Amino acid sequence: MDAKSGYGFNNLRPKQRKKWFLQNNRNIKLNPMLTNEIKAQFNEILEEIGNNLDISETQYKFAVQSYQAVGKWLADEKSLLSPYKPEILPQGSFLLGTMIKPVNDSDELDVDLVCRLEGKKADWAQYHLKKIVGDRLKENKTYKEMLDEEGRRCWTLNYADSSKYHMDVLPSIVSEGHRVILEKAFSAIDFKDFEKTAIRITDNQEDNYFNETNPDYWNKSNPFGYAAWFQERCSISIRKSVFLSESVNPLPTYQKEKLPLQRVVQILKRHRDIMFDGDEDKPISIIITTLSSKAYNKETDIITALTNVVENMESFIETKFSVEHNKWIKWIGNPVNEEENFADKWPENPQKEKNFYEWLNKVKTELSSSFELKELNKIQESFSPIFGKRITDKTFSNISNKGLLKSTSTLLSANVAQHIDTELPKKLPKTKREGFQK
Repeated sequence: MDAKSGYGFNNLRPKQRKKWFLQNNRNIKLNPMLTNEIKAQFNEILEEIGNNLDISETQYKFAVQSYQAVGKWLADEKSLLSPYKPEILPQGSFLLGTMIKPVNDSDELDVDLVCRLEGKKADWAQYHLKKIVGDRLKENKTYKEMLDEEGRRCWTLNYADSSKYHMDVLPSIVSEGHRVILEKAFSAIDFKDFEKTAIRITDNQEDNYFNETNPDYWNKSNPFGYAAWFQERCSISIRKSVFLSESVNPLPTYQKEKLPLQRVVQILKRHRDIMFDGDEDKPISIIITTLSSKAYNKETDIITALTNVVENMESFIETKFSVEHNKWIKWIGNPVNEEENFADKWPENPQKEKNFYEWLNKVKTELSSSFELKELNKIQESFSPIFGKRITDKTFSNISNKGLLKSTSTLLSANVAQHIDTELPKKLPKTKREGFQK
């Protein structure tokens, strides 16, 4: 495969994927010990789980059309916002390509958006900007009926029950030329000037909310800088001969094929959702995404990436002395703003910290146990409580229908496998090929 040609791992047919995996991952060490053939088959299962966690292309396109319509309404020439070129852009998991379906069909998708304006009237404070955005939405009969009560930072639009999603719109101010900077950030893998991608946001709990007219003194956020950083962490070296797909973009198209890190984040978020079942003190997605990204070591397949991430992500949690709390606290730094601690709620709510470590220990234990299994029905049974029965059953049904996994002779025992070199010859006798038992 040639990275420059755009022909990569995700473009291969199942049999080609398995062949490539065997040829390029012979020296990978996993715990528990797995042969390359079995790793390739587990990889197919995890990839299919990721496919089933993805929102559909129809859902995606409908959400994009919806937020673009909101942007068009805000930018209309009759709007007070029109001179400042308002634009609605995605942020969070929708932008990163790590959004997953809710566990329950009745739950809604949460689409996070930024209302980006190039400047404002000189006498507008945060209060005025947020109010004008809200007032403009209320001028549209449809949006007025959809509008929720004002949030701390955002305006929320609740779409019809049949749509099953809501949109959180965050008013923000950017400098002129911000769009050009974003295009550069998302096209250059080595982009480091994250400060230029930052935005200034409204927050009605800030002391200066009603009177500060200088945006330099408003709260700063950097969802686009974070996305550019995440894109770099997702990227796979050309030396690995895997084509780097367009994983994130300020105006993304539907991304059917995902990179290993994106799949790892989706899988871990699903495990979290199943484990905590709506508990507000569950580990938050930004912490899971950040620690996964820092622990990710450019592995070219999902199972190796997942194993290494869950094993190493804890090492990226720092301990710092907090003058505010007068004690040592856990610190998970924002990679594009090291002054921000994503674990800032842990000192006031120790249950959040406790839940994170309980979740991490559980995901390590459950995945390790599942990866020791050799029979497909046992693997399916072990995955059901991890990812949910419906997703798991659909995954194994799809795999069976596609013929991705095949039944062969009895696997080598773990004890014997530990004494066998993981180096495999390019061609194996049929009697020695190893796979899962059905």
